[in-house]
Amino acid sequence: MAEGARILIVDDEPAIRRFLKTVLTAHGYTVFEATRGEEAISQVTAQRPDAIVLDLGLPDMDGVQVTRVLREWLQTPILILSVRGSEVDKIAALDAGADDYLTKPFGSGELLARLRVALRRAAKNANEPIFQTGALKIDFAKRVVMMNENEIQLTPTEYDLLRALALDAGKVLTHHHLLRAVWGVGYDEEMHMLRVNISNLRKKIEPDATRPRYIVTEPGVGYRLRVSE
Repeated sequence: MAEGARILIVDDEPAIRRFLKTVLTAHGYTVFEATRGEEAISQVTAQRPDAIVLDLGLPDMDGVQVTRVLREWLQTPILILSVRGSEVDKIAALDAGADDYLTKPFGSGELLARLRVALRRAAKNANEPIFQTGALKIDFAKRVVMMNENEIQLTPTEYDLLRALALDAGKVLTHHHLLRAVWGVGYDEEMHMLRVNISNLRKKIEPDATRPRYIVTEPGVGYRLRVSE
């Protein structure tokens, strides 16, 4: 829930910080600010924010490096905001541990929606036996997948892929992350195998596999399991 959630904004542009603070405080968030990477790490320790909105282009250290440092001991959601829109930059940030990535300029509505998803995912106990979004339900204990209360038959690989997406629902998972999570080390370049299994999974769980409602493609980067608002 947004009310009272504590957000750390890390950006060296005063205009961006002012804009973000105005938008976030208007929606019930408590906002803290940092302008440098080292300051951000100190602020995280001091303020214990519920989420971090982080720019990549900081004056003292790159945002990817900040993310990597924080992920050594912190699971707080990190949402990247950056003018860098290339696939390489997105993949680097997400593989370092960022939860999401928005390219500047961005709309306040999209920012707030992505932030809500990240906070909701963080608050949810990953060990819960049941996951549900829309008509899709997964019973992790029984390895059962339901769509509209009808059981869906998945192969072991399809189930493992869906489970990996569900455990980080709402978060962009890179191709390499999913390949390592499902197939293990040594399969980082097997993109065709991943695409085939995603395609087969969509045919089984999506109302219309050509217009996915649940498994969303982040072009050139990876996939996200969309969670219902």
